Amino acid sequence: MRTARPAPQQPSGMPFSKYLPFLDTLDTDLPDRTWPTKRIEKAPRWLTTDLRDGNQSLIEPMNAEAKRAIFDLLIRMGFKEIEVGFPAASQTDYDFVRSLVDDDAIPEDVTISVLTQSRGDLIDRTLDACVGMPRATVHLYNALSPLFRDVVFHMGRDEIRELAVDGTRQVMARADKVLTDDTIFGFEYSPEIFVDTERDYTLEVCEAVMGVWQPEDDREIILNLPATVERATPNVYADQIEWMSRNLSHRDAVCLSLHNHNDRGSGVAAAELGLLAGADRVEGCLFGHGERTGNVDLVTLALNLFSQGVDPMLDISDIDEIRRVVERSTQMDVPPRTPYVGELVYTSFSGSHQDAIKKGFTARAKEVQARKAEGLDGEAAEVAVPWRMPYLPIDPHDVGRSYEAVVRVNSQSGKGGVSYLLKTTHNLDLPRRLQIEFSRIVQRHTDTYGGEVNAENLWAIFADEYLPAASAPDAGLASWGRFQLKGATLTQAGEDDSILTVTVREDGERKLLTASGNGPLDAFVSALEQTGVRVRVLDYAEHALSEGRDARAACYVECEVDGQVLWGVGIDPSITTSSFKAIISAVNRAMR
Repeated sequence: MRTARPAPQQPSGMPFSKYLPFLDTLDTDLPDRTWPTKRIEKAPRWLTTDLRDGNQSLIEPMNAEAKRAIFDLLIRMGFKEIEVGFPAASQTDYDFVRSLVDDDAIPEDVTISVLTQSRGDLIDRTLDACVGMPRATVHLYNALSPLFRDVVFHMGRDEIRELAVDGTRQVMARADKVLTDDTIFGFEYSPEIFVDTERDYTLEVCEAVMGVWQPEDDREIILNLPATVERATPNVYADQIEWMSRNLSHRDAVCLSLHNHNDRGSGVAAAELGLLAGADRVEGCLFGHGERTGNVDLVTLALNLFSQGVDPMLDISDIDEIRRVVERSTQMDVPPRTPYVGELVYTSFSGSHQDAIKKGFTARAKEVQARKAEGLDGEAAEVAVPWRMPYLPIDPHDVGRSYEAVVRVNSQSGKGGVSYLLKTTHNLDLPRRLQIEFSRIVQRHTDTYGGEVNAENLWAIFADEYLPAASAPDAGLASWGRFQLKGATLTQAGEDDSILTVTVREDGERKLLTASGNGPLDAFVSALEQTGVRVRVLDYAEHALSEGRDARAACYVECEVDGQVLWGVGIDPSITTSSFKAIISAVNRAMR
């Protein structure tokens, strides 16, 4: 046998040289950066732009009813800053914004944000839409980057700066004219295309805007620094944010805001590093809706915090309802692998993963039970035990999911997944060697038929293999097997001996058998020997399936039957009868 490294990769032939490395286009050096040693210890301020950025990215924008459903959802979740549209863009947008005022739908503590370009007519229309709101923020933006200056606007740096300054003046003038003291008014400025703009120029424009707005402790300005198109690794964005945070004047009166897109697939990471770098606020959409590859996913960001023991300051305890409202309103499906919310994100098919999860739940149950023994009630005990679970970063229950979908069985699954499903759906706690035996049976099924085996199908396979029809009437199975137990009467004779009279049906013929033995099982085995069947019990386990008057017991017996070693299972209200049925199960399986 020869050993070697893999063969070297070959050139792709793709025209990679036409693309300029981002770090060669701008000065982003920050050798004394501090963000890598920090940690996020509290939730940022959240602004959702689902009704503006998210809506404008849809193939078919939302109608008023769908928008209102999203708005009401955002209020229920606890968002205090909601960007609801671009009122000057269309009559539809304007009418929706006004409907929120007319319907008295805006809580007193919620700030409505509206977007506008730096044009006088658009600014006037935008401020008119805000009349009567309890709290309103006008969000002014213009693009600063060299590409936009040279190619889109054909304007120099001074002209672009003056657009931002003039727009700020116009916003303030119109606000003074049309808004009353009943509206708490705020201002946000976005140096659009921030990540592609020279940082000294971005600072220059932001300072010029602040010179007009005059921020003070009680007069905040929001400066939003967007990754309009994600162009570099998240650490570069963090350096840009930290540089701005350090160099802005009036920093205590500035809310530094992030607006990340996901063009490189790292929007969440970039936003998290931006928070480490000094940002105070994040703009984004539920489940990453938005232009092109989408805005940063606020649900993922919030639950990332939650998974680290930080209150996200949003209520995401019913994540499936949130998803349903968003999917219904946007006509966009949430992919099944979307973090935290996707249909399959709490599901393991792999056998080794399933086994680890099963053991994790068993260990956690013991810890919770110990806390209850110390006097804590159920919920307090659950919270008191830290969540430590293989492959599950958060408890699915905390976001409204059940444990039923945590383990699902297909051809990749093993004994852990199979036994976990039987435990959670039918309370059957299979001994380890029985788990191995049954998982092989399931493997044969999936190899033959393919696809997934759900809990209902798994129970049918188990009952068909191990349980006579009389023991599993809810499985809907036909009778099978050479023997059926019809009745048994046990008489104690001395301290150790048992005398048993048992009625069995063998191949349709009713037989009455009497035998004695060292305990009920030994007597039953002796009785079966009268039919020519030789059985030796190798292992035995039992447990209750439920409590109360209608409780049933499950028995598992490993037997050697005429040279074959295999398991049998019995279920019955009587523990003794369930053990007899388990032996019948093993005998019938051996004679199939």
